Amino acid sequence: MAGGVCRSKARMNGKTVLITGANAGIGKETAKDLARRGARVLLACRDKSKADRAAEDIRKSTGNKNVVVYILDLASLKSIRQCANEVLSKEPKLDVLINNAGVFGAPRRKTEDGFEMHFGTNHLGTFLFTNLLLDLLKKSAPSKIVNVSSRGHERAQIDFENLNGEKNYSFNGAYEQSKLANVLFTRELNKRLQGTNVTANYLHPGVVDTGMIGFKDNCGFAMRIFLNVVYYGFFKYIMKSAVQGAQTTIYCAVDPDLDNVSGKYFSDCAMKKEVPQALDNEVSAKLWKVSEEMVRL
Repeated sequence: MAGGVCRSKARMNGKTVLITGANAGIGKETAKDLARRGARVLLACRDKSKADRAAEDIRKSTGNKNVVVYILDLASLKSIRQCANEVLSKEPKLDVLINNAGVFGAPRRKTEDGFEMHFGTNHLGTFLFTNLLLDLLKKSAPSKIVNVSSRGHERAQIDFENLNGEKNYSFNGAYEQSKLANVLFTRELNKRLQGTNVTANYLHPGVVDTGMIGFKDNCGFAMRIFLNVVYYGFFKYIMKSAVQGAQTTIYCAVDPDLDNVSGKYFSDCAMKKEVPQALDNEVSAKLWKVSEEMVRL
């Protein structure tokens, strides 16, 4: 169950990498690895105190003092714009953008701007933040965009009449739709980046034990007990650790063999075949246009 391992010895000296949601789990382990490789690592996180603690831990464990915290809440368009503006004003270059942050199993609620939490955070927040940093990525080319999606996108369809879960809602369906949106965004972005020397790829990290079992909040008392027993008694022990779950992200970010590879799907440090709904160019173009309108880009 450990999956593939990034075996690249590539150094990242002189490179600047921004990772969203890097204060814990996969994001933090990715940040540690890239810091060990010599990169300037930017942690873009919602909780400043947690991010500061993570940054200090990364500095101590890697010996790399060049770890910087930015405040970013992907559930707030205002926060996204503020963070992007701060990055643009302070960072002369950006070699790798890793869109790692996201929510899973959130109770039915809305973002600050009224979007369904999964779609608003996982897709719209990432969509806006990436677009606001595109000019810097192009200026820094060759550069990379790495989007952390999920294999769950393979079971999803984009329902343009129910993006915000207003007609019907399930946390799993909302999550899977948001992850398919990540995929379609990456593929459409790849088309728009042709000739810029900026690549964009997406990945499934595996089933990772990061403690993110927020879906329990949606369940009744008996079901919460059952989920706890199943999680702590079985699934926890066959899931990937955060270090194992970070391997494909690291691989996509550092391996020189992927410097000219774009618009592809990876898992366990290998390219994977996509499902038909992820290859629908008409849907990806429509989703881009709808997303632009929703975030007022």
